[in-house]
Amino acid sequence: MKRYIPNALTLLNLFSGCIAVIFAVNDNFVAAALFVFLGIFFDFFDGFAARKLNVQSELGVQLDSLADMVTSGLVPGIVMFKLIGLTQRVWTDDFYDHDSYNSLLEISGGSFLPFLGLAITLASAYRLAKFNIDTEQQSYFKGLPTPANALLILSLPLIMEYQNSDLINSIILNQWFLMGLTVFSCWILNANTKLFALKFKDWSFKNNATRYIFILLCVVLLIILQFAAIPIIIILYISMSVLDNLTSK
Repeated sequence: MKRYIPNALTLLNLFSGCIAVIFAVNDNFVAAALFVFLGIFFDFFDGFAARKLNVQSELGVQLDSLADMVTSGLVPGIVMFKLIGLTQRVWTDDFYDHDSYNSLLEISGGSFLPFLGLAITLASAYRLAKFNIDTEQQSYFKGLPTPANALLILSLPLIMEYQNSDLINSIILNQWFLMGLTVFSCWILNANTKLFALKFKDWSFKNNATRYIFILLCVVLLIILQFAAIPIIIILYISMSVLDNLTSK
């Protein structure tokens, strides 16, 4: 029975992602974020359980990516679609006569620009496909993992909801900021930059100094800045990885 445990956790990740999609489509970003966090939790422990129970399998690898595609790929794409849509003025010109065009404009706030947000979903799919056939990414990642990218995107509505600031809200709901973040997200997901993985082969500080320092800084930032710390943590993760790559050469 133990060989089914990791796959059951992966399916719970997928189930959480499906619920997050429903909430995201209905503009309940807080609930969507909650279920994405829950899905990422299951995503972490399915691999951990597979290693501890020594039941890794090719099925588990493929199933894990399929679940991540929904939880960490589709949901952030929908959320970015919705956020960009909030920045667009609704216009009612009869520029397009075809009903399908009108329907698309209606759900995207009167503009086709919000559909750019779905590029995050496409970039996530491409990254996950590359990951499945890459034999090198055992102790490190190439590009930002999809769960980390999902946290980055989902942090935006949480910051607006719980750390309500006119200045921060004006930045987040700026279409150029959101478009730039979308482009950055798609790029960093598939960049060839090596990023360290939070996998400990032993518990010594010497071999895991970067990981321990990163975890400590994460805790401090989350206590001080709460949800606003998430984008900073992602930038910190990328920066520390680049610095670690330079010092290890």
